[in-house]
Amino acid sequence: MPIAPETAHADRGVVDLWKAIKPLTTIASAMNTGAHPDDEHSSMLAYLSLGKGVDTSSVIANRGEGGQNEIGSELGNALGIIRTRELQEASKITNIHLENLSEKIDDPIFDFGFSKSPDETLQKWGEDVAYEKLIRRIRTLRPDVVIPAFLNEPSTHGHHRAINVITVRAFKDAADPNVFPQHAKEGLAPWQVKKLYLPAKEQDYSVKVPVGDYDEIYGASYVQLGEESRFMHKSQGMGRHYDEGPSFNYYKLDQSIVETKDKEADFFEGIAYSFDDLAKDVASQSGGEKVAGELKKLQKDAAEVIAAYPSFASVAKEAHEMLADVEKATVAVEASSLATDTKTDLRHRLGVKKSQLNKASAEALSLVTKVKPETTELVAGQTTKVTVTAYNGGQAKVGKINLALNVPKGWQAKPQSTTSFSSLGYNQTVKTTFDVTVPSDAALFQPYAAPAITADVSYSFAGATANSHVTPADAIAVLPSFSMVLSPNATVLNTQKPEEPIPVKVTVKNYNPGAAKTVISLDVPKGWSVEPQAAPLAFEAKGETKSVAFTIKADASVQPDKYTVTAVASGSGKESRHGAQVIRYPHIGTTYFVQPATLAIQAFDLKVPEGLKVGYVSSGFDNIDQYLSQLGVNVTNLSAKDIESGDLDQYDTIVLGIRAYGFRPELIPSNARLLKYVENGGNLVVQYHKPEDKWKPELAPYPIKIGAPLIQWRVTDETSKVTVLASDHALFHSPNKITEKDWDNWIQDRSAYNPSEWGKEFTELISNGDEGEKEFTGTYLTAKYGKGTYTYSSLVWYREIPSLVPGAIRLFVNMISPQQ
Repeated sequence: MPIAPETAHADRGVVDLWKAIKPLTTIASAMNTGAHPDDEHSSMLAYLSLGKGVDTSSVIANRGEGGQNEIGSELGNALGIIRTRELQEASKITNIHLENLSEKIDDPIFDFGFSKSPDETLQKWGEDVAYEKLIRRIRTLRPDVVIPAFLNEPSTHGHHRAINVITVRAFKDAADPNVFPQHAKEGLAPWQVKKLYLPAKEQDYSVKVPVGDYDEIYGASYVQLGEESRFMHKSQGMGRHYDEGPSFNYYKLDQSIVETKDKEADFFEGIAYSFDDLAKDVASQSGGEKVAGELKKLQKDAAEVIAAYPSFASVAKEAHEMLADVEKATVAVEASSLATDTKTDLRHRLGVKKSQLNKASAEALSLVTKVKPETTELVAGQTTKVTVTAYNGGQAKVGKINLALNVPKGWQAKPQSTTSFSSLGYNQTVKTTFDVTVPSDAALFQPYAAPAITADVSYSFAGATANSHVTPADAIAVLPSFSMVLSPNATVLNTQKPEEPIPVKVTVKNYNPGAAKTVISLDVPKGWSVEPQAAPLAFEAKGETKSVAFTIKADASVQPDKYTVTAVASGSGKESRHGAQVIRYPHIGTTYFVQPATLAIQAFDLKVPEGLKVGYVSSGFDNIDQYLSQLGVNVTNLSAKDIESGDLDQYDTIVLGIRAYGFRPELIPSNARLLKYVENGGNLVVQYHKPEDKWKPELAPYPIKIGAPLIQWRVTDETSKVTVLASDHALFHSPNKITEKDWDNWIQDRSAYNPSEWGKEFTELISNGDEGEKEFTGTYLTAKYGKGTYTYSSLVWYREIPSLVPGAIRLFVNMISPQQ
């Protein structure tokens, strides 16, 4: 049996030491811009950062909230939180600085789903909002070279095109003080990027990046190192195994303020790359000679650090000598008569070098610093303990250690003992425990905010002081005292049966540090009733969970509309109306999504056949089966054994979840059984697939071929006109009469991965397309096969039904109801 290939691993010991010191050799910087987590050019970033030591950043617009999820059922903001953590972990592997333009949950720069238009994207994001944030990132990080991840071409996602558009425009505007002049008032100076490159092909390029080069220290090529980071994007199924061997990424110069050639050796030709290059530029300016001398000294220092590798103690000594010289150079810059712009640039580059040297120092000294909270789950008003530790795993003794804990404004952190220590030798640890008090009005956890609690450990060695900035291993979160989840959290109220009670279970978790009491109630719409009106709960310990059952009844005259029910935990003069969704995966650790504890109710007319029995084959990517159960449908989730050998004929309908053939390995070998089920009179509903989901045209009773490239076979405008092509078909009449209104209020998309060819036996039920494009007629196909019915649909039911879109629910119920 062959051994499964493993990803390259670039961590620990001498490898991490090299990763820390390599950036000391260059003052160059580069930025890659993209729209979503996983848009980054990972192998190119690995080459620049890990291979060349270039100060490299990745600026990503949104959080990927509109994507799909291959590891769980989280969608929307919960998925955005997962993808953000994946991106953060991926960025650590390639040693790059990460920034997002989206700064908070429900930021206007949101992944609203697939778009074909950069104009639509920028209009929805707020063009000025997105552009200001990008210009701000460029002016803050001051990259010499900028590389958008995508081209602005019609075959590309509108979000990708939008980032290209504003990145290309920013080349000049970031340097223009009249563009967003408010930045200057904040002390943020304009910045002229030197070069802007676009992705290119081998036939026409300016720079080819040798990403296939093998790096002996990392024991991998840059492609392999890049893919190691891509494997962190597990929710998107990213990461591939590549063999060793030459390969290149190609880029075309688009704009430049320096003289260039057709073919360049690298991105930085004609740009200051080393301290010596910088010294030449500075020496040619008035008042720059002394500063130039200090910069040349830093070039020598960097060479000595590299020459000392892999001796940890020698590297530490040389790094601290360089750190002292960075301080001298900074003083010289401030004392010089150099132009203001030059001073600003030198301050930034020396500041970057100081940060890099702090990291190199900790690695070379084997200084391990940690923030260890007593608990990562806090509530407002709580006092807890947080310990800061510093451990010396190296042979060199360090002195003047100071441990500082950083907490948000309004919080208190009191050390229980001294925070200063005279020395720290091999295999020794110093620590300080702080009593941390969270204010009673502390804001609840925000997953995209900087960590609430961090530490700084400063120490002295070889005549220079370094600082290690420490963040906790897992998120430290302020959570609701009583976190509530309503089940269901979204449901339908059938206005044909307004008297039917709605059962609601409220699950309450106590996050208080000990025993606690509360009273749970439901805030319901005016005129509605709820039993019981309130329920007291008592908890003995933190983490304990209890549930309360309520029954809601609507007003008898309830009208079709959206309604909200909110859970309330009250007592001791405090009130909580939130829940905390715990998001935990091995590759990203633990984080939280705090949101209002609500039940969304959509009231509308709906007919569901009595006793309707459905077998659902879930791919793990949707939860439509749960909503069907709420509607009164008898739903059974079919196991592999059920599909392979169970009695399928007992089900009125069998539904395959999205992309099921790709993720339920028993389906293809059992496909003949499914078709036999249809032939015997069954109703089989197949939701959309991609070709890579092992889809083959012959899986359907009459061939269905999925259109390629996939990007061109989808309808992204959820408001686009839908034309019914088979108005007499039973799917539009029974049991629910479908009208034009049923196509209103859809969200995000209409359809994805539409078929391009299908057997003549299929009835084309609708036509639909984005404005200015040819309409698709294969979006919704159905055919008789033997005594039964086979329906293939590319409509995005998995988004519409959890969002309680009335028309989508009515259509889906019709589709799963056996038609005569």
